[in-house]
Amino acid sequence: MKKIILIACLLSGCLQYQSPDRSDWNKYLYGASFTDMTETTKTAKLPVYMGNGGKVITQTGELSNQIQYGDKNELDNAVLVNYMSNLEYDLYNALRKPGISVQRAGTDVVVILVRDAIMRTDYPDLSHDGEETLRTISKMLNKYNATFIEIAGYTDSMRDSTAAYALSLDMAERVAVYFSGRNISTSRMFIIGRGSARPIAAQDEVGRLMNRRVEIRINPAR
Repeated sequence: MKKIILIACLLSGCLQYQSPDRSDWNKYLYGASFTDMTETTKTAKLPVYMGNGGKVITQTGELSNQIQYGDKNELDNAVLVNYMSNLEYDLYNALRKPGISVQRAGTDVVVILVRDAIMRTDYPDLSHDGEETLRTISKMLNKYNATFIEIAGYTDSMRDSTAAYALSLDMAERVAVYFSGRNISTSRMFIIGRGSARPIAAQDEVGRLMNRRVEIRINPAR
């Protein structure tokens, strides 16, 4: 009977997700960059990304496994916009949940995940709903695989800046570990904790909940 219940739970997804032991996180995150995603860091990471099966978007809209160091401005064309617009559309339709927003800034797509929308309230780990949300995002990232991914964690205003940084990095790393476990190459990832920097709301009771968040910035590889 216990085996039947366990199988039923596995099929229905009723089991609570639990992140791998922290001592194993280095294995999951090996190859990721722990820095901001900038043009310089992306250019430096490109050979590693390509060496791990990465692809870039060409001017014709095709995906190529050849490194191209062309003019970045020249590649900011309708092809890139169309590729990222399709990603934005798919994510927006798949993530219609409270505490989650999808927006595009130029050729980047940004997914904002309020902490309470993806994390448990009684324990510092992903919630059941959060795991479902990240599973959906993982599918999209695997579908639109010619992209780099910056995963940034944020907290609300905290007196201890060191603690704020640690908490924000923990959130970002948990999301990255989950993605790694869903076959998303760490060669695409930039992971950063930004503490209480860059608030998106006032530091009042409601605003604090919004400022505790993870932002996933998706940028086309070119």
